[in-house]
Amino acid sequence: MLYVPGCFQRFLNKARTLRVDSVIFDLGDSVLVDNKEMSRKQVVEAVLSGGFGRRELVVRVNDLDSAWGIEDVKAVANIGADAVLFPNIESKGDVHDALDVLDAAGGGHMPIMVMIESPIAVLRAEEIAAASNRIACLIMATSDLITQLHGRKTPDRIPLQYSLSHVLLAGRAYQRAVIDGISIDIKDMHSFEMACRLTRDLGFDGKSLVHPNQLAYCNDAFTPKSTEISYAHEVIEAIDQAHREGRGTIMLNGRLVERHHVSGAKRMLALAEMIKELESA
Repeated sequence: MLYVPGCFQRFLNKARTLRVDSVIFDLGDSVLVDNKEMSRKQVVEAVLSGGFGRRELVVRVNDLDSAWGIEDVKAVANIGADAVLFPNIESKGDVHDALDVLDAAGGGHMPIMVMIESPIAVLRAEEIAAASNRIACLIMATSDLITQLHGRKTPDRIPLQYSLSHVLLAGRAYQRAVIDGISIDIKDMHSFEMACRLTRDLGFDGKSLVHPNQLAYCNDAFTPKSTEISYAHEVIEAIDQAHREGRGTIMLNGRLVERHHVSGAKRMLALAEMIKELESA
């Protein structure tokens, strides 16, 4: 999921050509106060003009208690975006307030995404995830969070690991997608790749990015490999054969395989197929 500042027309244009699954048109922190209204106008025009193919289009609005938040929601509620991303969500009440504003703007048909960016938001992750079935995704703002935790950036991301795991657990409990936060060291691809693989292995659905140079590493980390796809097929076929023979579990390539592994294998294959379709579009 690539953040694209709404104040730069050339970035908005370039997003139509990038190998990205989701474009997050950013009206928030990346836009200076003097450019807020101009950015809103440019994002509305970009979405209405189309040309983004099958990329998911998300608009991150300003805080609702700011001078721009409510007007942002009014402007983007009916332009054809796939979701609205609300920042600084810290409670069930915040989720309901966001939905109320979106519904009042005519966006009752739209799902929302919410940003988890503070210690209190992490602690209330379950409350937030459970607040509404219109929540499509929880997106972590790890850069903000580590600052508030007084933590230090490390390659193994130890200062963030509890928060990452806790939000992921809450998201999975309520069937929400969960996306990792950005990496601010744009030129340090080694640590970026490590960050992608760490959260992939934890179970995250993807990562939010701030620069196109990060896309190749992120796509590689979260795309199932051919060996994983082959193994998924083996799992499904082997368990099916075992059940026909009256066995509930089997050993496959030295691993114990049970029924629940089939759902994981099917998810892997579905993900691979979705990626294939996106890349062929």
